Amino acid sequence: MSGPVEHYTFPPLEAATPEGLLAVGGDLSSGRLLSAYRRGIFPWYSAGQPILWWSPDPRTVLYPGALKISRSLKKTLRHRGYRVTSDQYFSDVIQACAKPRERNDDSGTWITPEMIKAYTTLNESGYAHSLEVWDQMKLVGGLYGVAIGQVFFGESMFSHSTDASKVALTALVRIISEKKFQLIDCQVPSEHLFSLGARNIPRARFSGQLQAALAVESQPDTWNYSFDSLDLL
Repeated sequence: MSGPVEHYTFPPLEAATPEGLLAVGGDLSSGRLLSAYRRGIFPWYSAGQPILWWSPDPRTVLYPGALKISRSLKKTLRHRGYRVTSDQYFSDVIQACAKPRERNDDSGTWITPEMIKAYTTLNESGYAHSLEVWDQMKLVGGLYGVAIGQVFFGESMFSHSTDASKVALTALVRIISEKKFQLIDCQVPSEHLFSLGARNIPRARFSGQLQAALAVESQPDTWNYSFDSLDLL
């Protein structure tokens, strides 16, 4: 680890702009990233920009018990024959998340090479985790994020096949429910997340819930899970 978490300082959350921008600069060392997450802060910037640190108000969260499995997702789980693994191909997942979402989009995404390196280091030390969704031998979806205490901080997901990212999230909820996690930090809103049960809450409430969930220590480790999609119904 790059120094104790307490070594890294950030402005108070209330100093963020209306858009949620809190700080600029610094680095993506493991210590700084973990310190940021523990305070409810995350990096989000594009190539060519300095590192931007955010704490938006409101905050988008998903409580494990609030996951919505739609009729169409149930159909996918029953009939598509997906298989889900965890922490088996972290590099492949983050690389897939980093690719432009549209074929004609050559602008790239916010997942820069330095971010890939930083989160790969967190994965190697047991803090960052990936879920992989397979159709036969082909990786068709997945997600990655960071686990500290009883919180999973979701970073990004991708889908190359019907409902694959939703299947990954469903498997994530199964895993963190087993581990007694209290919430998933989704960071920023999207209709995709709302359709799965996510909601917005005030930043102050999120901060209080975050600190309570972080008070329960969990040891960083590798997640060794494997599910058939039918197991997730």
